[in-house]
Amino acid sequence: MAGPIVAGLLGLGVAAGPLAALAETWDMPTPYPDTNLHTVVVKQFAEDVKAATGGKIQITVHSNGSLVRHPEIKRAVQSGQAQLGEVLISSWANEDPLFGLDSVPFLATDFKASRKLYDVSKPYLEKKLERQRLKLLYSIPWPPQGLYVKDEIQSIDGLKGQKFRAYNPATTRIAELSGAVPVKIEAAEVAQAFGTGIVTAMITSAATGVDTKAWDFVKVYYDVQAWLPRNMVFVNAEVWKGLDANTQKAVQDAAAKAEAAGWAEWEKKTAELNKTMAGNGMKVLPPSDTLKEGLSAIGKTMTGEWTKAAGADGEAIISAYRK
Repeated sequence: MAGPIVAGLLGLGVAAGPLAALAETWDMPTPYPDTNLHTVVVKQFAEDVKAATGGKIQITVHSNGSLVRHPEIKRAVQSGQAQLGEVLISSWANEDPLFGLDSVPFLATDFKASRKLYDVSKPYLEKKLERQRLKLLYSIPWPPQGLYVKDEIQSIDGLKGQKFRAYNPATTRIAELSGAVPVKIEAAEVAQAFGTGIVTAMITSAATGVDTKAWDFVKVYYDVQAWLPRNMVFVNAEVWKGLDANTQKAVQDAAAKAEAAGWAEWEKKTAELNKTMAGNGMKVLPPSDTLKEGLSAIGKTMTGEWTKAAGADGEAIISAYRK
């Protein structure tokens, strides 16, 4: 007779070790709404996995934090509450500096540079996840990050005292270095936070701006292209090990397709997103030279801090990236 924990896992369709091969349904919590491209890619990935495995694996996507909230998704997959999931990598930068690499400001500021940074750091990320009982399947970026403020600013001094949305350690540090006050807010809570005055400024992608209809609560967007944060999709390592080689290859092929599509689609959509915000009444502006200089100085400080915190691996990654 199965114990309560095992029975509970089997009831969720979750299996450990060799039993994973018997799983017909995998639960996949994700943080973003169905309209977001990350979720669109995830749902296509689920369809591709179903087709490639002949229905052996069917992934149920639970979008917009409906099954597990974003901060708990990684732990849910590690513990077997869900078979796989998607998260913003940099949300876990406090756990390990490696998770914050893609959000170091002004280190990689376009899609080509971001891809190079991912390629040189991927082996380190895979090893880190393996030690945490996770298997990396794919990783795709968000569009370049821009600065949202209620009123125009000409320099970094314009952020002093503002309540700055912080969604990861990097944005918290930017707030500190610019004299703003960091406030922890998830994407789903942005509109309400601005509407109630909990937040008055943020750095995030044009995609989040469109998802949250930012034009309803903030009027200025500076296209500063600070960095391209990435999401990652991973599977529980024990579930993965329970799959036969052919099934593993089928899932990996679907993941490779999802990764390629995500990179290509986000690059294509970035200009469209800026146009959408402008078309809804937002001022979409380039930063002034003074504002760029202030943000660049913050970037240099944070690159040095990250490299020091990441130690030998960090130095190796930055060295390889800059070659």
